Amino acid sequence: MGDKAHAHPGAAGRATAADHPASVRNVVLVGHSGSGKTTLVEALALTAGAVNRAGRVEDGGTVSDYDEIEHRQQRSVQLSLVPVDWDGYKINILDTPGYADFVGELRAGLRAADAALFVVSASDGVDGSTRMVWEECAAVGMPRAIVVTHLESARADFEEMTRICAEAFGGDDPDAVLPLYLPLRGPEAPDGHAPVTGLIGLLTQRLFDYASGERKEAEPGPEQRQLIEDARNRLIEGIIAESEDETLMDRYLGGEEIDLKTLVQDLERAVARGTFFPVLAAAPAAEGARQGLGTVELLELVTGGFPTPLERPAPSVTTPDGASRAVEACDPDGPLLAEVVKTASDPYVGRVSLVRVFSGTLRPDATVHVSGHGLTDRGHEDHDVDERIGTLSAPFGKQQRALTHCIAGDLASVAKLNRAETGDTLSAKDDPLLMEPWRMPDPLLPLAIEAHSKADEDKLSQGLGRLAAEDPTMRLEQNPATHQVVLWCLGEAHADVTLERLRNRYGVQVDVVPHKVSLRETFAGTSSGRGRHVKQSGGHGQFAICEIEVEPLPNGSGIEFVDKVIGGAVPRQFIPSVEKGVRAQAARGVAAGYPLIDVRVTLRDGKAHSVDSSDAAFQTAGALALREAAADARIHLLEPVAEVSVLVGDDYVGAVMSDLSGRRGRVVGTEQAGGGRTLVRAEVPEIEIGRYAVDLRSISHGTARFDRHYARHEPMPQQIAERIRERTPDS
Repeated sequence: MGDKAHAHPGAAGRATAADHPASVRNVVLVGHSGSGKTTLVEALALTAGAVNRAGRVEDGGTVSDYDEIEHRQQRSVQLSLVPVDWDGYKINILDTPGYADFVGELRAGLRAADAALFVVSASDGVDGSTRMVWEECAAVGMPRAIVVTHLESARADFEEMTRICAEAFGGDDPDAVLPLYLPLRGPEAPDGHAPVTGLIGLLTQRLFDYASGERKEAEPGPEQRQLIEDARNRLIEGIIAESEDETLMDRYLGGEEIDLKTLVQDLERAVARGTFFPVLAAAPAAEGARQGLGTVELLELVTGGFPTPLERPAPSVTTPDGASRAVEACDPDGPLLAEVVKTASDPYVGRVSLVRVFSGTLRPDATVHVSGHGLTDRGHEDHDVDERIGTLSAPFGKQQRALTHCIAGDLASVAKLNRAETGDTLSAKDDPLLMEPWRMPDPLLPLAIEAHSKADEDKLSQGLGRLAAEDPTMRLEQNPATHQVVLWCLGEAHADVTLERLRNRYGVQVDVVPHKVSLRETFAGTSSGRGRHVKQSGGHGQFAICEIEVEPLPNGSGIEFVDKVIGGAVPRQFIPSVEKGVRAQAARGVAAGYPLIDVRVTLRDGKAHSVDSSDAAFQTAGALALREAAADARIHLLEPVAEVSVLVGDDYVGAVMSDLSGRRGRVVGTEQAGGGRTLVRAEVPEIEIGRYAVDLRSISHGTARFDRHYARHEPMPQQIAERIRERTPDS
């Protein structure tokens, strides 16, 4: 692993097609925004020889700016893949966004990877969202390691950060989170800060000096050996505690010197099992340098300590009709099973899909079956079609290097899968399969939009359809009650990026308008109304009179119509006409223009004319009767109430409950959820939680999450109802 001697900087280059799953490593980088993930990816690519210097990439003898290939701003909000070769291994490095709004891209990276590198800034520490992702990885047993960055900061303290990581990530066993190296600091600068110039391997007790810009190995001095003694002993004990050899600890405590090869092998096995989590340090290369500090050690950890795709169990698989199907894990000769983990639209080549192959081998020009789960609530249709694979390529920024094939365990970009969307399964056309989907967060921030012009209106539907195909964390809603087009997003940054993509990528300009909730009306008490529609204008006239009584019903009853006419005052053929008129007026509202619900309308009497009465006349009379009844009654304005469940750290429970009360919410219960967190359950009017996704993140410093479900409509406080009526035309 990282302590092994390394005779050369590495067999360099951008990755080509892998020929066996054992030679592939898929690793995802996780960390909050500003922790240094993208800079670390560039440093690793530089050390592996994929770029010829920091910020530059070679392509056929020419050199172009790396930032021009893939803008940093773009990469900060989306999953990106950088494949590199290192000592005969292909390493697929998946860089994920650090912003909480783009957790969907993070989940896609976790799905595609077999291990995770958690990137932690030495100057910023560990934030709540990073801890939550660690718990997600722990729940599925994903191997993890920790990389401490920003060691050049004056406030950087590697030892203190290691202690914080052990506390945050170690759970009941802080000795499972230990450093493999200690930073070596150079001479103190005039400002009193001593820069980190190298690393000391705790197992081999070798010094790795990066001061010259290339990694040089040396023998540490006596003072350096003394510096690492305690940390080395603790590391050895931590490794031995995870060893499958139960005699090893007794031998070590008995004074036996444990062979270095045995320790390294036990360390690699413990890391691959996800029971030991090494801490490393890394820093980008200085201008003109060939290697960044700690990058060789990281690449060795990935190739030596992280598992191969062969060690990852295959996800649950069924046939499209739901029958369970067993698939051999990661067999290049097995049935084709691949998943679209990311979808993007390229203005030149069209739709590009990033695909992880779990079984079989994907080849260009082959015809595959595309199966999708059809998240219809998020604007995704069901998929069950055959499509032809376009070119396969290994992405590097915006450049694509053609591949001849992509075996089980590897990742590749696939061009022109016009129907495939993120989360879809690719399989053989004569043996269609469907993989269990990964869990996506529920978007809870509504963004109501309108086309800016008629030209935009014509393009809006197509643009929204393409956005939905790319981003399963966005939900597209055409609300029939409010007649609004609503994009449900994960946060403000997600909403901004969505609008920017609509504008720049698809040429659709939209206006953001206030989001409406589906208010309703009902009668507060019993009332009567008389509808009289009598007109004579030559020829056949219009004659219809009906008398109704309206009374409130329990929540959820809808509109109930009852006929209690005696003696044929309203002919039988016109009673359905009265009901139709009543229901039409109820749909339009009777006070503030919102649909009327939860009432019983009883038709008690009326009059008809043998010639002038008609279906249309009695429809009009029924509507007039309902309006008259409403004019003499107190009408409640009903608002939707949501059941809200908030999972929050115990430190923020008071703040969350206070905030919910300020939103007219009723806390209905709390319960301990383990891990120092509490589940708060409340009922809150939906009109008060439009921006709760943003506000809760601020209240809890990004450590809380919530879900919401419609519960019922209930009367709105009178003063708020009056304000809404005042804003409603013709109310």
